[in-house]
Amino acid sequence: MYDSAVTKSPDFPALPTDLPSGRLIRATEADSPGEGRAVLWVCDRRQLRLGELWSRLYDQRAGTGLYPLLLETPTPYDEDEQPDAQSWHNANLGYTPVEKIDALDPYEVLRELWPSESESVYAEIPSQWLHLAPEDTDVGPAARELARSLGFGTLRLIGLVPTTSGADALTLCGWHGPLNLTDSTEAISAVVRSWEQRFGAQVVMIGLDTLHLSVAAPPTSHAQALEIAAEHLAFCPDNFDFGTLDDYATKLIGQTRWNFWWD
Repeated sequence: MYDSAVTKSPDFPALPTDLPSGRLIRATEADSPGEGRAVLWVCDRRQLRLGELWSRLYDQRAGTGLYPLLLETPTPYDEDEQPDAQSWHNANLGYTPVEKIDALDPYEVLRELWPSESESVYAEIPSQWLHLAPEDTDVGPAARELARSLGFGTLRLIGLVPTTSGADALTLCGWHGPLNLTDSTEAISAVVRSWEQRFGAQVVMIGLDTLHLSVAAPPTSHAQALEIAAEHLAFCPDNFDFGTLDDYATKLIGQTRWNFWWD
């Protein structure tokens, strides 16, 4: 359900100025604890070059309390049509409080998601976390560069979620991207929180079943990359339809962009 004209709600922070026209999307899932709550603001029409707007909103997030998301949309059959917008404007969203994320251990989440049929083929989840990102890592440049790349030549929507954390935004906006892997988006958020801390990862764009992260402190050796690849295997097995864990790890070295897709 959306508010076609109303852009204010008591459960949603005040919107920044100079936004394109948009609407608030409310949770509609019957079993959601926040049914009827405004969980996402989305602009009305797809646009080109939204990377600059994303970067401005990203830099303002501490003051606004809103995290920006580029929204990937299906390509319409007719360039003059915008059926993709309906997938976000009329999405069946839920609401999960942030405390659900707080209660999860990301390491245990990955162990539970580990595809058991792959144990004889792939390495297991690392026994210890890697800590690659120094405390003073500036995550902004990688995030802004990815936003510019994703938003330049393709029509996108942009959304805002009431949080300052991209990891938490995945759950708080009612996203169900990994539904074919898990119906617990808070588990996905818990892992992405860990990647924020360890690799300087930032959520830049989501689709109906996709996730795009910038990475400020990617692995620099094959040994590091292998351990991260094992985490990715548990997090998104569909990324491993082709090739081996070793091949996948090689591509992670120095890579400042992580893409995930759930079938």
